[in-house]
Amino acid sequence: MRSARATTAATRGQRSLPGIAAAPRDPERHAEELSPLLCAWFAANRRDLPWRVRYSPYEVWISEIMLQQTQMERAVDYFRRWMLRLPDVAALAAASEDEVLRLWEGLGYYSRARNLMAAARRIMEAHHGVFPADPEQIRALPGVGPYTAAAVASIAFGARVACVDANVERVLSRLFNVETPVRREPAAGFIRRWALRLVPEGQARDHNQAMMELGALVCRKAPRCGLCPWSGFCRARHLGVADRRPVKDDARGMTALQTVAGLLEAAGRVLVHRRPTGGVWGGLWEFPGGDVRPDETPQDALLRLLRDKTGIAARLGEGGGSIVHTRTRYRITLHWRRLIAPEKRGAAPPLPPGHSWRWATPEELARLPMPAPHRRLASLGLGL
Repeated sequence: MRSARATTAATRGQRSLPGIAAAPRDPERHAEELSPLLCAWFAANRRDLPWRVRYSPYEVWISEIMLQQTQMERAVDYFRRWMLRLPDVAALAAASEDEVLRLWEGLGYYSRARNLMAAARRIMEAHHGVFPADPEQIRALPGVGPYTAAAVASIAFGARVACVDANVERVLSRLFNVETPVRREPAAGFIRRWALRLVPEGQARDHNQAMMELGALVCRKAPRCGLCPWSGFCRARHLGVADRRPVKDDARGMTALQTVAGLLEAAGRVLVHRRPTGGVWGGLWEFPGGDVRPDETPQDALLRLLRDKTGIAARLGEGGGSIVHTRTRYRITLHWRRLIAPEKRGAAPPLPPGHSWRWATPEELARLPMPAPHRRLASLGLGL
């Protein structure tokens, strides 16, 4: 990566071209001007969000975990429902896993919900129910990474630390025209150092929120430079390359997965299975099924999987379809069919011993946490 000063020196003396901004003020030499401009912009343009009312550590923490891999509009709805049921650390620590996972259903990455439960219980045991203010103690909680620890410490407690997420990476990579991938060194270290240097003493809450807000509302993938309080300092804007920053590693392609699931009803109940704890969708309930082998049809795979896992020799019924679900680098196609249970005088067929299989009533099914494609299947096939 070129040094920031080298980039400025290389452009000094160039004439402005159509579509390219006038020479910017050097963001390094005028660093002390940046945060006041940013915070003034934030005061005028900040979004009204429910976790910005009291700035309680618990609410800030829950919002930050929800916002990982989740768009703001969806996170607001989930946050409000969560707070109605689990308004504080003690309530979360006392909640059942099924209740927490049901509230989290649809946000994905369910290990985050389990880590919230584990962290709440750690706070109750190790910190007597009081959310810790020290960034290192926050970082030690289950499921809390460097960014989340910094966000809670600065936004809830005013600690002078920097919060570096994708929005902040984008803003600073453009401000300083960082020319190498932002998630790798030396660019990553450069961005971290400047993110901290720009945080003014006593204003960490507003400054860090403003940085993230600027990236979300103005310095987006398609930048809106005319609305930016830092447009007069931005090197990438001056060079006409703002839409090519940040530089990222090559994107990995999507992997296609073919899966099956069956709706098997008997005696007014539906057969469901609880996934093992850990891994993708760990601990969630789903309809029987699994992966389709390359050498078999989805229908054959469904009957095979049901027979191998439960011993039930069902038949294919009328009705079915497919559901497409995208998760990180995977495009999952879930083929589903209705199934007919063997005749057992109206009773549900027996299940393998243990607690991973059950016959659930529709009311019970509505309360059980399920992966998103299986919840869609419950809605399509059962009207739940």
